[in-house]
Amino acid sequence: MWWFQQGLCALPAGLVVWSTATFISADITAVLLRHVDPLVPYISDTGTMPPERCVFGLMLNISSFLGALTVYVRYKQVQALAEPEDSRLRRLNAAGLGLGSLSSFGMCIVANFQKTVIVSMHMVGAVVTFGLGALYIFVQTAASHRMQPRVHGKGVFWARLAVGLWTFVSMLSMLVSSVIMYSSLPGVDLAKKLHWIPGETGYTAHLISTISEWSVAFSFISFFLTYIRDFQKIDLRVKAVLQNDHLYDSTHSSVRVHHTEASPLLAGSI
Repeated sequence: MWWFQQGLCALPAGLVVWSTATFISADITAVLLRHVDPLVPYISDTGTMPPERCVFGLMLNISSFLGALTVYVRYKQVQALAEPEDSRLRRLNAAGLGLGSLSSFGMCIVANFQKTVIVSMHMVGAVVTFGLGALYIFVQTAASHRMQPRVHGKGVFWARLAVGLWTFVSMLSMLVSSVIMYSSLPGVDLAKKLHWIPGETGYTAHLISTISEWSVAFSFISFFLTYIRDFQKIDLRVKAVLQNDHLYDSTHSSVRVHHTEASPLLAGSI
């Protein structure tokens, strides 16, 4: 059996691969069509002009769905592993579910409100995705700290902490460089500025800001790689049970099929 066939590890692995393909395919298309500059454009700029805008939005919506599923499965796993008396871990787990779900919804907002269409909604989506996503990473890291060494070793905790620090530094760099860029170009509609000339005012700050944005995106995606080994231990099964000997009920003239969750994951144990 291949590693990606074990348990549900294909879920976080698929999220990482699909999200990476979303960003890279949009970037390559936008550069080839000369819609953006080839040197590290903003991720949002690569999904601004058609046809890449349509593909970017569609693929990012799927990433949002995969992200929500991954967050929920992780929540159920930690819920099953938490000791009944460990209320702090359970609170961290509940907070992680909320933050991760909102972060996934933020990706959906970014996918459907492009930067040059409704800038305010696009920025709200970006803040929700990356801001709450960073908090989700630190909450899960704290949960991992409480779960060692009973559930996993210290290496998992340190790996997640390293990714969290990577995300924090990248976000801080993006915030500072963006403020400098906007303050150095007053009156310029930077949301619609897709081409930059090396040496012009604000170019250096713009370059640092774009590199930081890509760094934030990939640090956030990389965090889910740490879930692969955990998800290999999860098996999901669904059992369908007919409540009637006949397919059609004589009273209601409809099919009644009862789905019973026989999964240890959904039942709250692994």
